[in-house]
Amino acid sequence: MAKRDIIVVKGLHKYFGAIEALRGVDLTVAAGKVVVIVGPSGSGKSTLLRCINHLEVETQGEVWVDGQKLGHDPKQINEIRTEIGMVFQLFNLFPHLTALENITLAQRVVRNRSKEEAIDMGLKQLKRVGILEKADVHPDQLSGGQQQRVAIARALAMDPKIMLFDEPTSALDPEMIKEVLDVMLDLAQDGMTMLVVTHEMGFARAAADELIFMDEGLIVEQGSPLDIFNAPQEERTKLFLSQILQH
Repeated sequence: MAKRDIIVVKGLHKYFGAIEALRGVDLTVAAGKVVVIVGPSGSGKSTLLRCINHLEVETQGEVWVDGQKLGHDPKQINEIRTEIGMVFQLFNLFPHLTALENITLAQRVVRNRSKEEAIDMGLKQLKRVGILEKADVHPDQLSGGQQQRVAIARALAMDPKIMLFDEPTSALDPEMIKEVLDVMLDLAQDGMTMLVVTHEMGFARAAADELIFMDEGLIVEQGSPLDIFNAPQEERTKLFLSQILQH
């Protein structure tokens, strides 16, 4: 049985002043699938993710999440957002709160969980990302990789149906990248629906059900990672991969 499409993007355009960041993007993501988006800087990858989470409002087009069309009603947008976890390049942790407190805060405010429920869920997710022993530590005492894992745990604690990752390893030192990617690989294997913008081609090969190459606000090519890495059809894809895979 085919899985239902949990994200549907139709004819998406996004302008920032005179700059057209997205030029008519169509995209469907089936529930439980991992879709990795690659492409040069400025190609519209992050803008696409931000439109799906309504952090940016599309200029034209439609975004559907789990059967609901994103509109302009703040209540409806917030309801849809609670189903989406987003992990950014920067960790955005509250410096005055411990790792566990960072994870429990949104649960209590948005999900209306009791303190005990929020703590139970927070500890469970810290264990899931491999840093349970850091529950009572403040962010400035954590490595970048550990901070990013706290940010992932915070998103997972909300029980999202979808996880969006916007270059989650690009601010990390090289030796910390693997620990974050390993957590993401585990999530992918657990069947989490994931949309990932990344430069990590090894992760794309290992985890992606579908690979998308974007350039200049358009999806240039999409398909299985195997097909695109081994036999890209478009010249722009070939050029991008030849540059990035040499490193």
